[in-house]
Amino acid sequence: MKLHTLKTAALTGVAFATLIAAMPAQAQEGPASAGASAEEEVVVTGSRARGRTELNTPVPVDVISAADIARSGALGGEFGQALQNLVPSFNFPRQSNSGSADIVRPAQLRGLSPDQVLVLVNGKRRHTTSITTVESKTGRGTAPVDFNAIPSNAIKRIEVLRDGAGAQYGSDAIAGVINVILDDAPEGVEVNASYGIHDTHFDPTGEDLSDGETWVLQGKIGIPIGVEGGFLRVGGEYRDRARTYRGGLDQIPIFEDPANAPLVGNRVNFAPGDGGSEDRSLWFNAATPVGNGVEVYAFGTYANREAEGSGFFRYPIGYQNVLSVYPLGYRPVPTGKTEDIALTTGVRGEAGAWTWDTSVNYGHNRYEAGVYNSLNPSLGPTSPRSFFTGAYEVDLFTANADVTRSFDFGLAEPATLAFGIEYRNEGFKSEAGEPASYAAGPFTGLAIGAQAGGGLRPAETRDISRDVFSAYAELSLQLASNLLLDVAGRYENFSDFDDTFAGKAALRWEFAEGLALRASVSNSYRAPSLVQVGYGTSSLSFGPGGSLQSVQTLQVDDPLARALGAPDLDAESAVNYSVGFTAALGAFRFSIDGYRIDVDDRITLSERVDAATLSPAQQALFAARGITAANFFTNAVDTETKGVDIVATYKFDDVLDGTLGFSGAYSYAETEIAAIRNFGNVVVIGVEEANTVEDAAPKSKFILSADWTNETWSVLGRLSRYGEAKRVFNFGGGYEPEQTYGAVFQFDAEIGYQATENVNIYIGASNLFDAYPDRSNSEIFYFGNFPYDVLSPIGMNGRYLYAGVRTSW
Repeated sequence: MKLHTLKTAALTGVAFATLIAAMPAQAQEGPASAGASAEEEVVVTGSRARGRTELNTPVPVDVISAADIARSGALGGEFGQALQNLVPSFNFPRQSNSGSADIVRPAQLRGLSPDQVLVLVNGKRRHTTSITTVESKTGRGTAPVDFNAIPSNAIKRIEVLRDGAGAQYGSDAIAGVINVILDDAPEGVEVNASYGIHDTHFDPTGEDLSDGETWVLQGKIGIPIGVEGGFLRVGGEYRDRARTYRGGLDQIPIFEDPANAPLVGNRVNFAPGDGGSEDRSLWFNAATPVGNGVEVYAFGTYANREAEGSGFFRYPIGYQNVLSVYPLGYRPVPTGKTEDIALTTGVRGEAGAWTWDTSVNYGHNRYEAGVYNSLNPSLGPTSPRSFFTGAYEVDLFTANADVTRSFDFGLAEPATLAFGIEYRNEGFKSEAGEPASYAAGPFTGLAIGAQAGGGLRPAETRDISRDVFSAYAELSLQLASNLLLDVAGRYENFSDFDDTFAGKAALRWEFAEGLALRASVSNSYRAPSLVQVGYGTSSLSFGPGGSLQSVQTLQVDDPLARALGAPDLDAESAVNYSVGFTAALGAFRFSIDGYRIDVDDRITLSERVDAATLSPAQQALFAARGITAANFFTNAVDTETKGVDIVATYKFDDVLDGTLGFSGAYSYAETEIAAIRNFGNVVVIGVEEANTVEDAAPKSKFILSADWTNETWSVLGRLSRYGEAKRVFNFGGGYEPEQTYGAVFQFDAEIGYQATENVNIYIGASNLFDAYPDRSNSEIFYFGNFPYDVLSPIGMNGRYLYAGVRTSW
């Protein structure tokens, strides 16, 4: 039995055995749950002191309810897409022809890297994905959390802390923290079924398209267990999404054989858009008091996804094809199968003035990569057509002990002291693909390896781990009735890196009733993920003249990477500054927060290093590998991010026998490179990677929503504006085409009808007016095949219509 299976089985057994053992007769009385005050503790993220709300915290926190998520208009009810639609500082583009990023979509907070935001579930650290994206633009070279592995119907609310929090939560919390609070209703059944489809006019081909059919089925049930206050909430989700096709008419690249034109020219050969996917997920959340102020709890999620991406078309006549196998060329289809497991169990309670919580947490993610409708041309006509190209796994085991106590220091309110310790074991493992996926066959002059999925070679596999020990302390002081001070510090010891220390101070001053200023300063850090340390692969990139070129991603300990000057990776370090103003005047709520985040030694994937630009000795090393280009991870750049977030809400009662609410949110984040450290004659950060860091994501986002509800009807309208984004390519020889894509608006709408006390019917549209981003220019659209870039969060799929039924009893 595999180690992760043993850990999973052990944790599951401990969780349920403890809960079952704690189940005396229903009539037995017991103490209130230690977590029962969740409704009073409106915000639990950003401070361990109780009784905080969105506006009386010294740092900005967004709270997104389950109702907000249900009416977000997210494609197929995806959790990540829901955050994109609701949180102004969150960016979740739908990338295409981007390798694994087609299947596991990376997201950004405040314009920083996807792995610079920490994700918690019920306050416990969530594991990341096991794959990194080397062909994408957003999130290139990162291994973030897979948001869509968390079923959206499991969520009670989401708290988004928009501030550095390394002193409180440890590594990764540079841009902020996203804390997913699971549904804990002790009773009731809910079922939701929906159907959606894209209905759009696609200008590049003049077609009216209907595709991307999406079916979603969700269900959950709550069961009281144990003594009064105990609960078991269990649910599941199934999603089936068909692919979309948004390719343009192929003008045939000038570097391909002209004889291809009469065979496959002026037709759609490429398939940008969303790949097909099938998702299955399960979750549970449970707790029960066991007497003497003690509560046992457990929660977990399981997700399985089988999905397809989109490879570049291989032309009939060329070195990437065997004409007798594919007389009209072929478009390989990359595949990804992910398995994601998370389990937590713990005991918490109160002893006099002390509140304590101990827990163990295990997370596992496995990604199996493959490709079909493909070929290893060097093997000739007998080459397989489908391949297993490799697998990647990450494991995270965490043990925590947290203690909180209030002390009366004679201040306006008792002070809150919190402290704790944590142990983490992180692991990464990769498995080689089948030999045919990387073999160099006897047909010289033809491409080597499975197309759109060159297999991982045995020499490129890794099995590595690290141990992390940490301790923290946090103190919250109500210095006066209108003056709050929070301070925190955390020490972490890494088995493979230097020790780190993070500190934070945050202040809130209510200078008039309902009006307050707040500010914070902190430092945070992020150790390189083991995926970044151990990941290697081959991929396609645009090379000289815009032609496609195979690029090998090297581990930093690879001899070739060392020959190019690659040092061992080091931890990123960051300093965050924030200042804001809040207002709570009757039904009006307002906040504005400005911030600056300086990141040193930021980890990025290097620019494509072409052998032709290197010294003869370095070129010989490339020739020995049979490759012409490579890249690797580096700490070669420092960045500075400045921005502002604005949120305002107002609610009217008794409007047409209902309630009318308005909300507006604006986010602006600009990142600039402060320093670059290239290696002699090797340019590791050039125009393409600088573009990835600085300009590829929109700097601004605006969301304006209106929501009216009464006992029978609900109407929602939401207007979103995404700012401009910029694409830059380096095709060699000084040829660096670029394009700035203008701002774009998207309007979403939903109408709900409460047919009975238990049945709600809804219809809606995401991108109702069928907006698209700007068309790519002739230098960037790859000879007509990619009429739209993947940079804009609005995507390239057009209008999405959906309808569904929610039942509850």
